[in-house]
Amino acid sequence: MTTPSPAPESAPYLHADAVSVSYGATQVLDRVSLSVARGELVALLGSSGCGKTTLLRAIAGFVAPTAGRIVVDGRDITRLAPEARGTAMMFQSYALWPHMDVAANIGYGLRMRGRPRDAIAKRVDEMLKLLQLEGYGPRPISALSGGQKQRVAMGRALAVDPSVLLLDEPMSNLDYRVRLELRHELRALQQRVGIPAIYVTHDREEALTLADRIAVIDAGRIAQLGTPDEVFHHPVSPFVAGFMGADNAIDVVRTGDAWAWTPAAHGAPRARAHFRADRARLAAPGTPAGQGTVAVDGTVGQRVYLGTVYRYRIHAGADDFWVEDAERRDEGAPVRVLVPPDGLLVFPEAA
Repeated sequence: MTTPSPAPESAPYLHADAVSVSYGATQVLDRVSLSVARGELVALLGSSGCGKTTLLRAIAGFVAPTAGRIVVDGRDITRLAPEARGTAMMFQSYALWPHMDVAANIGYGLRMRGRPRDAIAKRVDEMLKLLQLEGYGPRPISALSGGQKQRVAMGRALAVDPSVLLLDEPMSNLDYRVRLELRHELRALQQRVGIPAIYVTHDREEALTLADRIAVIDAGRIAQLGTPDEVFHHPVSPFVAGFMGADNAIDVVRTGDAWAWTPAAHGAPRARAHFRADRARLAAPGTPAGQGTVAVDGTVGQRVYLGTVYRYRIHAGADDFWVEDAERRDEGAPVRVLVPPDGLLVFPEAA
């Protein structure tokens, strides 16, 4: 397991300390440690089944850790019931009550806590104004768009003044255009309210857009924890590189102070170089490579039109990878792929 990046300079408000979770004989989380500062948003990024939602549910109190502890504002909440933790969780499905109107949904958590009716009404009005839903209080949930439902679910979570906001892929059911709009609204709202938040997603772009830091999770462990810039440009392993978009990989060998592509078994120790599709360019066979640039000779196996560029699958020896290029080329055409040195992410072959 890689050493996590240092926590923010301010003392962590939320700290998960070596948390493990098992379902029967299956270990889902393996000694995961994560600190979140007040006002910070940390994204848990990973594929389905990696453990990111389990970590969120352990913090919320819906899953009991088999080891480790969870501390919020200096208070150990590891064994507390969900309602005693002061956290609020926003689910992928929103879990809104269809028989209640908008105001009743937002005020639901306050009613469960026995707050006075006038205090609930005042808080609901505050939430409607904060979420730009003024006048929507009497509307039935069925009359709302997906984006409006997402705001109502957020209002219900924030109405109880939670100590930590937990979000489990809250935008996965929205279309792309609405997601783009609401990402910025959600981030601005979280910063304005000033509470720590953990955001579970499998969407790399969403994590990069929203988070102060990203924890990439693989098989129940944190593979890398850092700022979006650190994780994107300086992945610590082939897994993180691939998950952050550098999923092209070729065999290379060291020649002097540069790297060179090797199409077959080679006597020198090899490494695996990852690169993103938009960091390479296609050229005619035999085109000279610049200093430090890796040249790969292959053929176009498949062409996909993306609107502004073409995306090509390149066959090169035992390697297949994708390259984006503005020029139209025929399938089967010979090409030379040029990858600049600053576009390469090189890892030892054993990794």
